Amino acid sequence: MLHCRDRRRVGPCLSALVRRACLAISLLAFLAIGGGIAQAAESTSPPPVPFSPPVVRLNLSEAMALFLKQNLDLLIAKYGIESSKGQQITARLFPNPVAQLGNVASFTQGNTLAKTGALTMQVQQLFELAGKRGYRIESAGFGVQSAEADFEDAVRQLGFTIKDAYYRVLVAQRRLSLAEENRDRFARILDVNTIRFKKGYIAEVDLIRIRLQVVDFQAQVIEAIQEGESARADLRQLLRLSPASKLELTTEMDYRRVDPDMGRLRSVALDVRPDIKSRRAALSQREADLKLAKAFRVPDVTIGAGYSVQGSRGPDNQQMGILNLGVPLPLFNRNQGGIVQAEVGVQSAQAELDRTVNQVENQVDVAYQNLLQSRRLVEAYLAGVLEDARSTFTIVERAYERGGATILDLLDAARTSRTIQQNFIEALFSYQRNLFQLESSVGQEISS
Repeated sequence: MLHCRDRRRVGPCLSALVRRACLAISLLAFLAIGGGIAQAAESTSPPPVPFSPPVVRLNLSEAMALFLKQNLDLLIAKYGIESSKGQQITARLFPNPVAQLGNVASFTQGNTLAKTGALTMQVQQLFELAGKRGYRIESAGFGVQSAEADFEDAVRQLGFTIKDAYYRVLVAQRRLSLAEENRDRFARILDVNTIRFKKGYIAEVDLIRIRLQVVDFQAQVIEAIQEGESARADLRQLLRLSPASKLELTTEMDYRRVDPDMGRLRSVALDVRPDIKSRRAALSQREADLKLAKAFRVPDVTIGAGYSVQGSRGPDNQQMGILNLGVPLPLFNRNQGGIVQAEVGVQSAQAELDRTVNQVENQVDVAYQNLLQSRRLVEAYLAGVLEDARSTFTIVERAYERGGATILDLLDAARTSRTIQQNFIEALFSYQRNLFQLESSVGQEISS
């Protein structure tokens, strides 16, 4: 508020008051107009589009194809092949020739460089004998084969990992469906018995037991959701997918009976397992290295050719051609140490091959026995145990509704049905996992 104590200044004070009032009115009008404009802009602008994560639908074959295309571990393994090919290129190259340029002069008795100097130009070339270059090429070729087999073995091992991760997601989905079914079923039972409790038909302790069972099933739902998210995260990482992507798996976890021939599996494994191929290629490479080491006992030859121009006071023949031959004399060093090292390399490679063969045979046998045992368990559930557990729960539930069973009988039947169904899911997953393990042990898919 504006105060004016001096009457002589009433006029100026009134003028200042009027100016302030006008300024306030203008400011309010501006804010009102601005607010209207903002509201109009908000009314005309389109509503924000909610974010929807990309959905990736994959069956098992599509997941494997995406894995082979994008997995970083496989991309790293491919670099080993390219490195071996570089060594193969190097092995094919010939030694570079050596060019020499020399000048000899005599400065005695008043001679100068222009009068007595000799300018010599020469080119020398090393020629490897005893097949050294061929042995190097042979060794590098086996190195490439070994690197390619190592890549195939990485595909084999990581392929089992991707299948296992895929089916762990399916197991989590089955567990979630089972937990939600049991929760919803007991939620309905809880609603009915809440009404019965209010009418005095059941005791409060029975209602509390049902309520606790609903909470237990809800905890199982949350646990299954957490397991599913963790399994999906592992699968996305293997497939090199964004964490924002939503995975939908279309392959069902169904039972497919497989009855393979053990003798044939062992024979196929010894022929096609890439780690055995890698060990065989490594053994061949060490044998080629041994032949190369023995070839170094034979000295290489250096041949040179050149031309010499002398000054005016040199010998009568002032221009001469030069041809020389250089051969090391193998009196002391005949590559004895290199030969011993190469022989040890052959023995070590042979031991590695024998150990790998033994491991493969045992892996195939163990995976086959595990498959048989898990198959028997799944077929035992499918023979009627699984259906009996579900039917028992339904029968006891109906009897409880008619008063022919107690709440303890109902809870016991529910727990038994849940345990049997969860055990069946675990047995089915174990069977499928053992089948994948057997395929990985053999090195190829098993169709029957």
